[in-house]
Amino acid sequence: LRQTKAVIDFNQSLALQQVGIQALQEFPHWPKQLHHMFIEHYPGMTQAALQKFADQATETFGLEKALVIHRYGQLQPGEAIMMVATAARHRKDAFAGADYLMDYLKSRAPFWKKELSKGSAIWVAAKAQDEAELAAWGHEGTAKES
Repeated sequence: LRQTKAVIDFNQSLALQQVGIQALQEFPHWPKQLHHMFIEHYPGMTQAALQKFADQATETFGLEKALVIHRYGQLQPGEAIMMVATAARHRKDAFAGADYLMDYLKSRAPFWKKELSKGSAIWVAAKAQDEAELAAWGHEGTAKES
């Protein structure tokens, strides 16, 4: 689990953690009108929250490894905001674990995002769709209802 200001180098990150990827998700989403964004966090609180959910995903989905990297600070258009990589004995478990972690990161991870465009700066509120996707896992996170 890592929080970083640096641009995410996917190959280096995976090699350093020796994660045999079965599921990899990144989130490079950028609305066209943005000049840049700024992501804030409290390091200790964020690390504890990320660890809790990575441990929960590892137990729930039988993951052998989980790698979570989330950027903070100023980001430029096109730069990846976060990355999740998981490995498990069974491919479906690896993908489900990665999907769950990505839903958690979008809804519950303690990061605050400010989007800056020409003439405006807006703190981004939680989105109902992201909350619904996380809620679909249920309290135990064992099954996502589609």
